[in-house]
Amino acid sequence: MKYVEWAAAAFVLVNVALVALRSVWNYLFALVAVTLYAFVFFEAKLYSDMALQGFFLVLNIYGWAAWMRARDDSGVPVGWMTPGARRGWALATAMIWLCWSFAMDRYTDAVAPWVDGAIAMLSVTAQWLLARRRVESWYLWILVDVIAVPLFAWRGLYATSAVYVVLLGLSIDGLLQWRRAAAVRRAAS
Repeated sequence: MKYVEWAAAAFVLVNVALVALRSVWNYLFALVAVTLYAFVFFEAKLYSDMALQGFFLVLNIYGWAAWMRARDDSGVPVGWMTPGARRGWALATAMIWLCWSFAMDRYTDAVAPWVDGAIAMLSVTAQWLLARRRVESWYLWILVDVIAVPLFAWRGLYATSAVYVVLLGLSIDGLLQWRRAAAVRRAAS
């Protein structure tokens, strides 16, 4: 399974680098990565992260279609959420995390249902906002990376933990790039 983990990690790194550059081709790499990671997380008994890969598969297909329609010569345009939308998404994510993690704790042999559930639900929200081209998605990805690194290291998924350290750097870079792109777009309109 270690070779599958390393392959998945490589696909994720290329995927996130392309996302930061606002390239629609990130989705091709994402689809391969989520498929491979479903197997990795099943083996590690991180069921929330395993299920998350199914969500990612669907959201990546949606995102690819949405980005194909939205792209222009400078890449994919990005923007900010309204304050009300931010509050709504934060509340919905917290509620779903509580329900999901409770169910994983109660009905499975998951090894870290609350932390794993937080990673999963924050990732679902971040991926949805990414597909909608919202700058705030990067703040969530940064939080996911900070939580995921120690969890995956604890479970012996060292390649994945290392990838999440790199993803943290890429997420910070993506945030900076998308903030600049959103500012240029706002100034132009």
